[in-house]
Amino acid sequence: MLRATTTKNDLFTDHLWDRTEVLRSAIDDLEFLRHLGEGTLPLEVFRTYIEQDSLYLTGYSKALAILAAKSPDPQTAAFWATSSANAATVESAMHNELLTGGALPPRQGEPQHSQTCLAYVSYLIAAAATESYAVAAAAALPCFWIYAEVGRDLAASAAKVIAADPAHPYAQWVTTYGAEEFQQAAATARALVDAAAEAASEQERAAMEKAFVLAVRYELMFWDTALRPQPWPAA
Repeated sequence: MLRATTTKNDLFTDHLWDRTEVLRSAIDDLEFLRHLGEGTLPLEVFRTYIEQDSLYLTGYSKALAILAAKSPDPQTAAFWATSSANAATVESAMHNELLTGGALPPRQGEPQHSQTCLAYVSYLIAAAATESYAVAAAAALPCFWIYAEVGRDLAASAAKVIAADPAHPYAQWVTTYGAEEFQQAAATARALVDAAAEAASEQERAAMEKAFVLAVRYELMFWDTALRPQPWPAA
């Protein structure tokens, strides 16, 4: 899965990929993703994940909108702005359809951000608002790149499940993030981060690396807490 990706070590994002090998291997080994690919993830766990991902997308869309405003040129701004709109509309609509279509267990109360979800989106919005464009772009990249890799690999592992049951509750999610359109968006995001790194100082590239690593950590925690939730202290 993620650990099988090869790099040429000639781009800044190649370095970022190698730098996060341990974290990516941990993502590969997540029980949540294994059961999702096998189609055996409990429906209530998948619902929890989709609810949290919907909350995450709202915050991520805001971060991408800020990133678009800080972009160095109109073409770059257009990509981040379009990605922001897709997160707020296309992906959110898919999540809403999953949550309200009847295939998943009914909602028990209004969903609230998990600790990891709130921490992740708060970090991304803060990075977009307070860091340089290059650092903010590096922080935003793992959501594109990790999801594209996970989606591609899940599409392969879940092929038999989807072939046997095209209406399986997980089919729509898997096919969305494994689709060529999303793969291309991830490649564009990576190219923009490489371009930003080329124009950055050594100090700024070090900050970009830290931002990317932190976001990959959050990606790992976000997947894992869907299966192993961490309740908030009682209030």
